Amino acid sequence: MTARPATWPARGHVHLDAVGGAAGDMFVAALLDALPDLRQRVFDDLAAVLPHGVGQPELSEGLSGALAVRRFGLVGASLAAPPHPHAHGHGHVHHHDHQHGLPEPTGSDGRHAHGTRFIDLAARIEAARLHSGSAVQAVAILRRLAQAESLMHRVPVDEVHFHEVGDWDSLLDVVAAGSIAAALAGWTWSVSALPRGGGLVRTRHGLLPVPAPATTELLKGFSWRDDGLPGERVTPTGAAVLAHLVSTPSMRPPDGLRLIASGMGAGTRELDGMPNVLRALVHAIGDEAGVDDEVMVLSFDVDDMSGEEIGVAADRLRGAAGVLDVSLGLRIGKKGRPLHDFRLLVAPARLQAVSEICLRETSTIGLRWHRAQRRRLPRDGEAVAVAGATLRRKRVQRPGGETTVKVESDDLAGTATLAARRRLQARAEGGPEEPS
Repeated sequence: MTARPATWPARGHVHLDAVGGAAGDMFVAALLDALPDLRQRVFDDLAAVLPHGVGQPELSEGLSGALAVRRFGLVGASLAAPPHPHAHGHGHVHHHDHQHGLPEPTGSDGRHAHGTRFIDLAARIEAARLHSGSAVQAVAILRRLAQAESLMHRVPVDEVHFHEVGDWDSLLDVVAAGSIAAALAGWTWSVSALPRGGGLVRTRHGLLPVPAPATTELLKGFSWRDDGLPGERVTPTGAAVLAHLVSTPSMRPPDGLRLIASGMGAGTRELDGMPNVLRALVHAIGDEAGVDDEVMVLSFDVDDMSGEEIGVAADRLRGAAGVLDVSLGLRIGKKGRPLHDFRLLVAPARLQAVSEICLRETSTIGLRWHRAQRRRLPRDGEAVAVAGATLRRKRVQRPGGETTVKVESDDLAGTATLAARRRLQARAEGGPEEPS
């Protein structure tokens, strides 16, 4: 592991090395090891989803194959459901994230409640008070898993049940991964060839071949390798995270990146001859002279959606991988009808995927796009403690050497009044405070 700088860029690239495999908990542990500034955000989101008495999420230190690693999971689960009964004869023996599906929610008394369907779990995530974008990203990951299970078992997506349940860990992995993806919105991702593993895994549906059917469906187009070690090496939850984040399966890290951090996330089983880790390599894009690049400007109009429907669509588009910005405008269209004009800034490699999301989430029947050049001033981010609150702020270097500072508005939202928010903002940004 490398020590990371105190600040990290607004845009970057993460390359994942699936040395031992890929699972939801390994992904979360690797990214939180590499980018510790994200830990508070992620753990806040997890606290919003966890009911009382099912344990506390923990990021622990350990070793795997003599390498220093992090592991992510629940501890102190006094009222959590008992471990699921089936065992995997090979592969990683994580204490979680190997069920083929996600956990059945339990009530405050530790008993299982109904709601193992995709729509019930998605509703639980959406109802929680999460950081901006976290719910959209987490539900998108969950939806990918549900779609794969739907295809495998020939049932509608909304009726998919996640059966192989034992505790809350897999749902937490999805929420934590969604929180990380939202925090790094606009970043790009790549992954090495994945270890295929081998043998059979016992599930509620009986013995299934490795990789599991849902995993193979999710990872069509990804590269695989055979390292001679058996067992389930990539879990369905891990596959759903990769499928959601890695837009081009064959993509390698772009040239000219600057490595700023790395992290190791481990499973619990020791593999023969290698560490059981997923490594995250975090890169900055651009340099101190400013960033010149190209984006796709994608636009369309709608005149037959309600305000509530437009709000949902805009939130989902903002949370989509590769979308850098979403803005809406009001105009008058043909026959004097009011319409909403959507404008998205999209990473060029994600244009096709984002176009499909636009057509799926809105009523538009046509899209327009063009390539645009842009100049971005150098910027970085950091978290600061002010008056007992942890606030994220962005620092921008302007021509002539001036630096401007802006606090993330989401971090001020919990402060009671406008005057109090302005005072807190002024203190965090180093300017004069508003009078009380």
